[in-house]
Amino acid sequence: MYKQTCTNLLNLSKDEVKAWLDSFDSVITDCDGVLWVYGEPIAGSADAMNNLKTIGKSIYFCTNNSTKTRAELLKKGVDMGYHITENGIISTAHATAAYLKAHNFSKKVYVIGSEGITKELDAVGIAHTTIGPDQMHGSLGEFMSKHLVLEKDIGAVVVGFDEHFSFPKMTKAASYLSDPNCLFIATNTDERFPMPTLVVPGSGSFVRAIQTCAEREPIVIGKPNPAICAPLINQKIIDPSRTLMVGDRANTDVLLGYNCGFQTLLVGTGIHQLSDVAEWKQSKNPEDKKLIPDVYLPRLGDLLPFIVDKATGGSY
Repeated sequence: MYKQTCTNLLNLSKDEVKAWLDSFDSVITDCDGVLWVYGEPIAGSADAMNNLKTIGKSIYFCTNNSTKTRAELLKKGVDMGYHITENGIISTAHATAAYLKAHNFSKKVYVIGSEGITKELDAVGIAHTTIGPDQMHGSLGEFMSKHLVLEKDIGAVVVGFDEHFSFPKMTKAASYLSDPNCLFIATNTDERFPMPTLVVPGSGSFVRAIQTCAEREPIVIGKPNPAICAPLINQKIIDPSRTLMVGDRANTDVLLGYNCGFQTLLVGTGIHQLSDVAEWKQSKNPEDKKLIPDVYLPRLGDLLPFIVDKATGGSY
């Protein structure tokens, strides 16, 4: 309806916003930066999502966060007041395990990540290495001669968010990946987390480090890879042309929407802002144009009055 115009919905009339609301049946939303920020709920987001569900929209959470299982993400969402089910959770940890299972993977996975990944691998019966610190002991020479031990039967390296990322982990990952038959899988390539005062490296920082020393490109499971939403599309659970993708990060959320043929809404409570969109509009790079959302809101909660007004026939 407003394809790649970054139209501010607050500048439209109530009737125009209602018509826009009528243009989609399903809503897929990012989590961090849209629904919450580092575990703290964003005011108004739960009410907006729950009321979208009340007026008949199907609701899905789609996160690149690989640190939690679907069940854990469900609990987090429910505890914050979201009316969501486990089938409505799309997560990279779950999708990574599903990808390996679908490809009849039978070896062992070297995991750079957290329990979200290992628990999902356990759920489908795939063996994996342990997680946690792998520290550098002594000098490089001492580490290489006395402490570096490579496990046998590693058939995949999976890289997600790992707060214990280290030189030994890079060394092991790159060594396993020197075998061209070893899969290189990234849960996502998000550069950093949305935080009020700090820059926290995201999974993409670790993926790029492994990618550099291994001299290999990873299979990226998460956004903006359309494969993350392929089951919903292929099973005709959603119609791409009548699906809205909501996000705070253009190079994952908005780009996923572009890649899947969804409508897109950028909110200003996370990574990318209107100033970024202005630069993409001026850019001569066609790839930058893919990052321009259809519509914009300062925060998801700003949509609530329009949803309630529609539901009550204009009595809000």
